[in-house]
Amino acid sequence: MIFSFALAFLSGAEAIAATYTTKFPLTENPISENGHWINGGTTGLDWTNVRTTSRLAYGTETGSTNYDDSTALLTGTWGPNQTVQATVYTTVTGNSNFAEVELRVRSSLSAHNCTGYEINFSVNPSNPYVQIVRWNGAFGSFTLLNATGSYGAKNGDVIKATANGNTITAYLNGTAVLTATDSTYPTGSPGMGFYLQGGSGINRNYGFTNFTASDGTVSKAPNPPTSLVISPR
Repeated sequence: MIFSFALAFLSGAEAIAATYTTKFPLTENPISENGHWINGGTTGLDWTNVRTTSRLAYGTETGSTNYDDSTALLTGTWGPNQTVQATVYTTVTGNSNFAEVELRVRSSLSAHNCTGYEINFSVNPSNPYVQIVRWNGAFGSFTLLNATGSYGAKNGDVIKATANGNTITAYLNGTAVLTATDSTYPTGSPGMGFYLQGGSGINRNYGFTNFTASDGTVSKAPNPPTSLVISPR
C-alpha cells in the first residue's frame, strides 16, 4: 500500500504528531482506505461521496444539485493545528461550470450535519478563485470568510491549507494567497472535497493525485532515559 498513517516524534520526543499520506492506490467508491475515511453521502447523507481509481481521488456529484459537495474526512483524533496538502489533477477547460478542489480542516461529519472549514480552489480557468468557507452544520448552511479572484489551480499545482490558532491560510505552490480568522471550530478532522455545479460528466476531469494531512501536538511523549543502570543480583 502507498498510504500510511504514522505517529511521528517531534523535537526530540517532546511531542507526538499524527500524519496521514496517500497516493490513492485503491479503487474505491466511496474512499475508505481500511476505514481511515468517512464520506459525505454514506455518513453525512445530504452530501456526496469521494471515490478513487487509478491513483486519483475525485467527486461524484451530478452537477445539478447545489452545495452537495463530495466530502471525505479522516477518522481518528487530530490536534487543532492542522496542515493539509494535495497535488491537483485537472483537464478542465474554460466553461461556465463551478469546478472546485477542496481541502478541509477542523471538520466533522455525521447524519445531516457537517461542520468545519473548507478551503477551495477553482480549476476552471475561466473563473479563477480561492475561498475560505465555514460550514455551519446543516445542508446548504455556510459562511464565506474570505475570497480572492486572483488565483485558481492548474494541473500539477500543490495546494495547502493550515489552521493555526484562529487563523486559516490557503497556499498555492508554497505561497500564501488567502487568510481568514475564525474561532467557531477549534477542533475537528482534516479532509478533502470536490464541487461541481452547472455541468455533468466531468467528475474524473479533476481531483487529487496525492494527499497529506498532519497536526500539531497531540500529547507529550515520555522522555527517553539518559542512562540505564543494571543492579547486580
